Amino acid sequence: MMDKLKTLLARFKKSKDGKVLASNFGYLMLLQIAGYVFPLITIPYLARVIGVDGFGKIAFAAAVMVWFQTVSDWGFNYTATRDVARNRDNLEKVSEIFSNVLWARMCLATVSFVLLYALIATVPYFNENKDILLVTFLLVPGHILFPDWFFQAMERMKYITYFNLFTKALFTVLVFVFVTEKEHYIIPPLLTSLGFVFSGAGAMYLILGKWGVRLKRPQYKEVTATIKGSTDVFINNIMPNLYNSFSVVLLGFMGGSVANGLLDAGSKFINIAQQFMNIVSRVFFPFLSRKIDQHHLYARGSLALAALGSLVLFLSAPLVIKFFFTEEFYEAILAMQIMSTSLIFLALSKVYGTNYLILKGKEKELRNITFVCSILGFITAFPLIYFLGYLGAAINIVLTRAVLGLSIRHAATSIMRLQA
Repeated sequence: MMDKLKTLLARFKKSKDGKVLASNFGYLMLLQIAGYVFPLITIPYLARVIGVDGFGKIAFAAAVMVWFQTVSDWGFNYTATRDVARNRDNLEKVSEIFSNVLWARMCLATVSFVLLYALIATVPYFNENKDILLVTFLLVPGHILFPDWFFQAMERMKYITYFNLFTKALFTVLVFVFVTEKEHYIIPPLLTSLGFVFSGAGAMYLILGKWGVRLKRPQYKEVTATIKGSTDVFINNIMPNLYNSFSVVLLGFMGGSVANGLLDAGSKFINIAQQFMNIVSRVFFPFLSRKIDQHHLYARGSLALAALGSLVLFLSAPLVIKFFFTEEFYEAILAMQIMSTSLIFLALSKVYGTNYLILKGKEKELRNITFVCSILGFITAFPLIYFLGYLGAAINIVLTRAVLGLSIRHAATSIMRLQA
């Protein structure tokens, strides 16, 4: 058995696909390490300077912005990645896809800004937090300018790493320079947003100036067709916000900034681990779009990694919270332990949803599952948060992710059995 495994690994390393996967995984692992290191430097400092209230306001703005970010993405981060990956040797086709996606996202971002401004003008709690909401909205055009989906599709992950490392390093330094008082809680999201804008400018120069991709004039029919073609994936992407980011927004209304700050502290390292799982998914997405028969190997490794991560985070929660945060955050220990169990369910959604059902053209099936589970999570959010506060929000997120992940796995395995 071991000899067969060694032979398989040796053959994989020598193959072109194996080398590309290894290279991409290496670069994104470097990015993930940076994603661990830089927050470890800034979190204790920010916890001491801006406190739990400042953390809560940043978390509220970020949760609101997830909705607008999802609208501007509209599922292109999967559908466009898949389409470019399958046509990457055809520069004309790649230019067409890139242009249509860029114009579509700009239109959707404009609609998002109008909606945000309407909320600020009509909802008192949004108006109270309008400054940080408007600053955090800069993330939306920043993400549009920095098309990481394109680098992923072309399997040139090193550029994502280069740009992100630069902005993370600069952000870390500037936090210590400019964030010196409790009222400076608005500065971290501003620095993050500007980092994406500057990185986006560099990315556009590389794609349009160096790689020969042409930006075509927007054509109404093509742009609308591009939006329509990703609608099922968009619905699948935005529906989880009904239980995920909505729980944070609802908690802000019911419990205030302090409750949001405790939930954010409990989620902080879970989110970092989730980013790592996303990287694994992103590395394999273009590869599996061409070789779906290798899915079973990817599934085993990804799920084992998620289970290990859940266990480590659960056991280390007391040490992590007490080491990186001040005493006012200690109540977040239980929230972190609750949230840690969601990693395995998130992995199920990625392994069998994003990296199987979408690749098999089953976007509608995935959309329907996500729709039902998200509505369920939306409904249960109200009583859980009302009676249990930030712990209720954590429980609601985990339970909904569990139902969603298990349902997606069931649907995918049923399709596998039919096609076997």
